[in-house]
Amino acid sequence: MRLLVANGPNLNLLGVREPELYGRATYGDLVKFVNRVAAECGVEVEVRQSNHEGDLVDWIQECPGKFDALVLNAAAYTHTSVAILDAIKAVRVRTAEVHLTEPKEREEFRRISYVGMVAEWTFSGRGFESYADAIRHFAEVLS
Repeated sequence: MRLLVANGPNLNLLGVREPELYGRATYGDLVKFVNRVAAECGVEVEVRQSNHEGDLVDWIQECPGKFDALVLNAAAYTHTSVAILDAIKAVRVRTAEVHLTEPKEREEFRRISYVGMVAEWTFSGRGFESYADAIRHFAEVLS
């Protein structure tokens, strides 16, 4: 099984950006963590990050025939991107939404999730473990 783990804007700044919310671990640490969890689950992963909405849309459109499912942290685009919502709907890729923090406990505008409207499941508020939960979910349901 192959998963695409796609990360949106500012995740490349983990460890620097708002450490009181996101901690001191870096994006490189996240990539290592995701690869380790995937290996433990017998899942092949490709991990990507971009600050550009169009890249995320392009990656979602690549999924059919290449990836069995998508683990997506669209970051700020979660709350704004109809384009990402439409891309997931168009290609019908099984999607798990992930967030390091709990959006529902933050600013009011973060309570809207366009990704969540089509995601099979949302894993949030557990830091890196949110990714582990999503990977394990797909390892279980797609095996």
